[in-house]
Amino acid sequence: MRIVVVGAGIVGMSTAYHLAKQGVEVAVVDKFHQGQATAAGAGIVCPWISKVADEDWYKLANAGACYYPTLLSQLEDDGETNVGYRQVGALAVSSDQQELEGIEQKARKLQTETPAVGEVTRLSAEAARRLFPLLREDLAAVYVSGAARLDGNLLRDALQRVASKHGATFHAGEARLAVERGKAVGVQVNGERLAADAVVVTGGAWASALLAPYGIDLCIQPQRGQIVHLQLPGRDTANWPVILPPSTHYLVSFDDSRVVAGATRETGSGFDYRITAGGIKEVLEEAISVAPGLSEGTVHEIRIGFRPMGPDHLPLLGTVPAIDNLIIATGLGASGLTMGPYVGTIAAKLALDEALEIDLRPYDPLRKQEG
Repeated sequence: MRIVVVGAGIVGMSTAYHLAKQGVEVAVVDKFHQGQATAAGAGIVCPWISKVADEDWYKLANAGACYYPTLLSQLEDDGETNVGYRQVGALAVSSDQQELEGIEQKARKLQTETPAVGEVTRLSAEAARRLFPLLREDLAAVYVSGAARLDGNLLRDALQRVASKHGATFHAGEARLAVERGKAVGVQVNGERLAADAVVVTGGAWASALLAPYGIDLCIQPQRGQIVHLQLPGRDTANWPVILPPSTHYLVSFDDSRVVAGATRETGSGFDYRITAGGIKEVLEEAISVAPGLSEGTVHEIRIGFRPMGPDHLPLLGTVPAIDNLIIATGLGASGLTMGPYVGTIAAKLALDEALEIDLRPYDPLRKQEG
């Protein structure tokens, strides 16, 4: 059996990895556009104190977070031990005690259902600063110990290496879907026909262009995110927790004295790959307002990613009636690195026509914006 995966971000590489590990012949095709979401994502794995109030979103996000230990163990068996993953915990910070009370209650409820949440602890502002020393002095917190962070680039590359080790091939170029008698039979890329028994579309915000010639209208658009990496020489940031303030912004620390501040959510941006003055101003002002100590940091790098945004918070995941043997797995939005590896397992099972443990009806890839 041969499967073609179009898109080499985190979902595509997870799909290819899981298929190749089972001995399936896999070909991955990607144009490598500027602004791939995986390359820019901060890598927060903590759905338990998210502001998204959608049970179907949580179902996938929680499954994605809980899947990481299994995936990391499998990768380690294949010699891949460095994906930047570390369980550092997360601090939901606020100066509003009532807001923190609501966050704590929600986290404790989920803790009873999901051991991966870990410990849930209410912290004073002083105690919060002991964990993240640069925080503003009036910000108390709810600490969730099960939260983790990872490096999306490192994880994607590790998945690619293992998939390649198990026989997957990789092709750089623009894919065109090949359909015969109502079935996806492969893709054309660089003048070459890659035949397949099924095609899995994991092309992020670019997925709609591949499907439009066949009358498949995906409700998906790019949302630009600008994210700033700050260097803090002499600071040991390796175990600093993820910071989740009341806004949609965040702070994520890594091993190399680096704190990532993000991110803008620029709906309607199109594929405009630019660092803008307004975007960077927004990110830095938000970051420094939460952690004034970051003002002394060095701007090390600025990344841009185009989140694939569907009609709501849910991914576009499943098959379509018009074309057999075509699987769509995209539209993860800001949750790509939380859900991505797990969604890849679902896409792989769909390609192999295996039974699923989750009802995919809420994630219908052809659904439209309500209202």
